[in-house]
Amino acid sequence: MSLQMVLERETDGVADRRRPDRDLDLLDALRRREPMAAERLVTTYGERAYRLASGITGNGQDAEEVVQDALLTVVRKIDTFRGESAFGSWFYRIVANAAYQKLRGRQSRQRELSLDEVLPYFDESGCHVSPMVDWSPRTDDPALQVELRAALTSAIDDLPATYRAALILRDVEGRSTRQIAETLGLSLPAVKTRVHRARLYLRKRLGHFMTTMAYAS
Repeated sequence: MSLQMVLERETDGVADRRRPDRDLDLLDALRRREPMAAERLVTTYGERAYRLASGITGNGQDAEEVVQDALLTVVRKIDTFRGESAFGSWFYRIVANAAYQKLRGRQSRQRELSLDEVLPYFDESGCHVSPMVDWSPRTDDPALQVELRAALTSAIDDLPATYRAALILRDVEGRSTRQIAETLGLSLPAVKTRVHRARLYLRKRLGHFMTTMAYAS
């Protein structure tokens, strides 16, 4: 995930317009039970499914199990896909549901972060109470790249699972707001709010990191 993603403006534009399903050939192969269809599914969606599952569960081993279960589910239940949404959205929804189920099934319950505790503060007019320093020019410093990426990864890991999922689908996978809403079972405003709040949180965390680095140098 690039830092440019974190800093981008909140734009959806025409991304929500319905497009022809690009997976029609794959879908047809799965329905025909072609020998290589499952392998094509893994090649097409395996890595992206893992990123989403990992983003929700926060655990690599759990993510691998989630992806395996989701892939098997798709192959077995492909005839239940009615085309009411894009195949990719349907597949991501299966992955997300499996990941949430895995998360709920854990024995240890970790306290979920409340974003209200760490988001920037705003006044009644919607302006930041504390001015945000523009530290983005320093992100090109090669000496900071490794540390910055580690800080970004840590910040993403600390997001609540539902916020991580929305952020990953929007800014890593490039899914539209409508597609994310279909995948996660949320309203369009809820998706936009979660992505926006997640980005604000990441910016604040990275701002703290850059401030700390400035004092240390």
